[in-house]
Formats: sequence, structure tokens, C-alpha cells
Amino acid sequence: MSDRSLADLAEKMRDIDFTMLSTHTAGGAIGARPMSNNREVDYDGDSYYFAYDDALMIADIQADPKVGLSFQGKSGLIRQRPFFIAVEGRATLVRDRNHFKAHWTADLDRWFPEGTDTPGLIMIHVRAERVHYWDGEDEGEVNIKQAVN
Repeated sequence: MSDRSLADLAEKMRDIDFTMLSTHTAGGAIGARPMSNNREVDYDGDSYYFAYDDALMIADIQADPKVGLSFQGKSGLIRQRPFFIAVEGRATLVRDRNHFKAHWTADLDRWFPEGTDTPGLIMIHVRAERVHYWDGEDEGEVNIKQAVN
């Protein structure tokens, strides 16, 4: 088992544009939706995504804040192997528009044409509790409590 740091994983995540955000649905199933990571995120155990407040995933998070994030990228420059990161965490819903700008990128205007003033906009803040990664020949887990303290 390898001992990569959260900073190592953040470097890999910077090149990944989309993640799958998984929630627990009202019926007990797992619902997964693609969310943009915008490739401009410095990962420190916290992730931020935007959605409309009437989306089913928002109701899912309100009922059960435990969520999962799945990332897939490439490892290495010479030997291109898939690199996978699985994050388990807790989501909180942020409605305070003053916090939106710190996590907004111009690419989000594609989905939210009025920017941070888009009616019904909500931010999903996912705080990691467990991060596991696989790199073909290598796998491990990052201790989030140690990494962010």
C-alpha cells in the first residue's frame, strides 16, 4: 500500500474535469450525477459544486448528507494508466450567495447563465471524511484528519 499525501492527490485531481456525485435517494437507491470539477480546484479535502435548489440531489442531501465522489484521471506522463479516487464525505448546502464567488469559475456560466445571481442557485460543499485511490499498481488511503490539520 502506498502513502500518497492529499497534496499528491490534489495534483492528480486538477486535471479531472468531472466527478460523479453519489447520494442516497428517498427510495434507498444510490443516485449518481456528473458534476464539474472545473480543473481549477486546489483540493484540500473540501469540494464545491453548484446546482439548482430544486434538483433531486438537493432533496437527497437534505435527507442524508453522506455522499460519495468518484474521480477518474490518468497517471504518469509516460505510462498512461487510469487513476481513480473515491471520496466519502458529508455535504452541506450553502445558500449564502456571498460564499459563491470564492468557488465560482467562468466555465460555470455555461450551466448558470446569470452567474452567481442565477435564481435558484445553491452550492454543495462536500467535506471529505475518507479518500481512497487506485493507480493500477498502487492503492492507498489518505487520513483526512491528519492531512487537513
